[in-house]
Amino acid sequence: MSALHAWLDRYLRSLQQDNASPYTVKNYGTDIAQFLDFCIAQGVGTLEDLDRDVVRAYMAKLDEDSIVRASIARCVFELRAFGDFLVRQKAWQHNVFRRIYAPRVPRRLPRYLTLEEAKRLLAIPDVSEPQGLRDRAILEVLYASGVRVSELVRLDLGDADLIAGELRVIGKGDKERIALIGRPAVAALRSYIEHGRPELLGDKAAAAIFINRLGGRLSSRSVDTVVRKAGNAAGIDQTVTPHLLRHTFATHMLDGGADLRVVQELLGHENIATTQIYANVTQGRAREIYLKAHPRASGDRH
Repeated sequence: MSALHAWLDRYLRSLQQDNASPYTVKNYGTDIAQFLDFCIAQGVGTLEDLDRDVVRAYMAKLDEDSIVRASIARCVFELRAFGDFLVRQKAWQHNVFRRIYAPRVPRRLPRYLTLEEAKRLLAIPDVSEPQGLRDRAILEVLYASGVRVSELVRLDLGDADLIAGELRVIGKGDKERIALIGRPAVAALRSYIEHGRPELLGDKAAAAIFINRLGGRLSSRSVDTVVRKAGNAAGIDQTVTPHLLRHTFATHMLDGGADLRVVQELLGHENIATTQIYANVTQGRAREIYLKAHPRASGDRH
């Protein structure tokens, strides 16, 4: 393993320790490794030799290979995150990748579930079984709060205030915030904690709210599997993931009249521009409804 790839290995392990999605770890590993392979082919074998010219040459190669702009922008984003890690590890004084501009890419509107699809999804788990109680609580909490899967799996028993309907979550950058859950999610979580969790835990001890059949903390990958299987069982055409439920939470909140700033706070977004994209979704939906409903919205009605 080269010195560059050894740093990548350390970075991927840090992502796993932070409960990053397995798909995130895989994608980062593949994309960054391809860049490092390019560096080595160019005679760059250490971090000290890695400069902006090498990165520019790689970006030019991606463009010559007709790689789509969205993929190039994703690569720049991943390299910047890798560079931030190197700075935190004091391997670099400055993040070289921050001096490279990503191509502008039109943002795609996030997908989300309809209210009917969400209801079907939440009804899937068999709550007569401990694992079903847990899976129902997972789905209810994800949809009710909009928390990230990495935030969900970090929840401990002391983080949940079921009387107030609040969860203390640790988000990106270890920033703490309060997520809110409604009565159905509170009921599902209470039922799981009081009846399902003790059965899964057995005679073991654990602080985590969501645990596996061995009594250990549930992983992001396991939660992803739970959500995907429930989506398939509910007959939902698109792939249902924890992040899709986060999109659904935000979209349904705004559809219901929630203020954009409130949704930003609940999602833990630093920049309101990130939250604004959900407003674009609801505006698009309003237009679709208008065109179907208003008698003079199109020219074929008299």
